[in-house]
Amino acid sequence: MGRILVGTASWTDKSLIKSGWYPDDATSAEARLKYYASQFPLVEVDSTYYYPPRPPVVQQWAQRTPPSFTFNIKAFSILTQHPTKATSLPQEMRPEGKERVYPKDLDEDAVEYLWSSFFDSLAPLDRSGKLGAVLFQFPPWFTIRRSNKDYLVECAERAKPHRICVEFRHKSWLSDENREETLELLASHQLPYVCVDMPQGFKSSVPPVVAATSPELAVMRFHGHNDAEWESGSVQKRFRYLYPERELEEWVPRVNELAARTETTHVLFNNCYEDYAQRNSAELAGLLAAD
Repeated sequence: MGRILVGTASWTDKSLIKSGWYPDDATSAEARLKYYASQFPLVEVDSTYYYPPRPPVVQQWAQRTPPSFTFNIKAFSILTQHPTKATSLPQEMRPEGKERVYPKDLDEDAVEYLWSSFFDSLAPLDRSGKLGAVLFQFPPWFTIRRSNKDYLVECAERAKPHRICVEFRHKSWLSDENREETLELLASHQLPYVCVDMPQGFKSSVPPVVAATSPELAVMRFHGHNDAEWESGSVQKRFRYLYPERELEEWVPRVNELAARTETTHVLFNNCYEDYAQRNSAELAGLLAAD
């Protein structure tokens, strides 16, 4: 049985800070990260999806956490073919008249720079042994087709020697007819498939398939079941779901199944509303320890 690390997606949400989860004396960014790292061994940084991280900030993350702590980093949006705010790009790269930018809007040199600068910025975590995986969460229009399968492989190659993991948001990848092909593709490149628990019945829904496609790492992300608000457009509303204990109990054997197949399993709660993710992470960690 491999190691299981349980944590949350972010430690800086405004609703979390307001929830009272942090001690009264944890009033600074440094104090909050140190407290979080005293409670959990793993965190996912989602802010890097919106803006590339600055090396001095990444250095602070490394300095403020224990030696055994692990950071997973969400890939910058343009690397996963999402629309990206022009203001998040260097001034000289911003296409005139565009508020949102896709890779096709940039020349090859600009794309190369964004790839290299993003991964270069993670060097402080890499040097300290605290960099886990870079999460490549693809958009709902990223369907299973040859060009997209090739792009998955390209992402893995561009990221080397760093490790990426892959989360889909279109059901075609995990449909009954394509599931085996998708998992075999990821396994052939030792790319960890990100297992998800999320609302079903939407265009972005992916079934809760549990699969390990890398001998080194498995990743599980919990998004909650707030079906009514899933397409509301509000991040706070869509993830406003507190897992009851009975649902977490059902996931214990499935998480253990992943851990039996890999060296390390990362379990992350993305139901980031107030302290819901922190509460559920602690509950699941306790259930896994008691199993």
